[in-house]
Amino acid sequence: MTTSTSSDLPETSQAIVMTEHGEPSVLRFVEMPTPVAGPGQVLVKLTAIGVNFVDIYRRQGLYPVSLPHTPGTEGSGVIVALGQGVEEWAVGDRVAFAEGLDSYAEFVAIDPQYLLPIPDGVDDTTAAAIPLQGMTAHYLATSVFALAKGHTALIHAGAGGVGLLLTQLAKARGARVITTVSTPEKAELSRQAGSDHVIYYEEFDTTVRDLTKGVGVDVVYDGVGRDTFDQSLASLRVRGMLALFGMASGPVPLFDLSRLASGGSLSVIRPTMGHYLQTTEERRWRSGELFAAIEAGTLNVRVGATYPLADAAKAHEDLAARLTTGKVLLVP
Repeated sequence: MTTSTSSDLPETSQAIVMTEHGEPSVLRFVEMPTPVAGPGQVLVKLTAIGVNFVDIYRRQGLYPVSLPHTPGTEGSGVIVALGQGVEEWAVGDRVAFAEGLDSYAEFVAIDPQYLLPIPDGVDDTTAAAIPLQGMTAHYLATSVFALAKGHTALIHAGAGGVGLLLTQLAKARGARVITTVSTPEKAELSRQAGSDHVIYYEEFDTTVRDLTKGVGVDVVYDGVGRDTFDQSLASLRVRGMLALFGMASGPVPLFDLSRLASGGSLSVIRPTMGHYLQTTEERRWRSGELFAAIEAGTLNVRVGATYPLADAAKAHEDLAARLTTGKVLLVP
């Protein structure tokens, strides 16, 4: 038995569904039965939905999912129903999440442990833009390689959602930041986020060596993957770390681990967000610091593009073509 708002929930609602892997055209806008909050779940009416590269990987079949499949793991909205046994939350609470399922929809049923309370000083649109990319930037800067004064970091895709946030967090921790971008417009956005040196991708390893007087950087945060991997390794100082957290350009081919020794006793780590959000306390810590910084005006969240839910395929096309900056959102 569930407890819902005074107005009855609709029997059907709209969602995106794919029945096969492939191009963005496999994403279909359909009418489906409205989800129900099962025991231990809550039902959230979504205000905004995050679009991320992981959604593209699942659509393409790079990450296996069962079909039919509704993409999406991120969003914000208001709780409209409680499943049996849920006591911490109430109907009407504003929440965000980065670890849900089937969020390309008007409603989503979710385990309460994944919910992040939205403070009064943060609007729903900003709240939808921060969980996945913000907590990714947070764990990269605080846990994968704990940046501090004296460190130099190279951040790829400096005008992307993670890149803009990670640059700001890195600067707040006292690091020197070098970012890569692909256009002058993106270069300006990266500078506004605080990057000390904005460079282009062509032979960026040589440019990094010049900027560091031949030493190299302490850490490379690389969400691009195949196209940047080799030069990222070549940009590191002795005992430097490459944090490979994405593959926007495709997966990195197999390589000989002895390259890490000859390159200067280098380290490569392939982190994923779930391993840095293992408890409710860890989720609340990371999201709490991000939301507090937003409220204080010290962290700027850029929403670069919004699309109607029905245009999810177009959102995927533009994100994959790197036509967007900051966060991409769907609006039901």
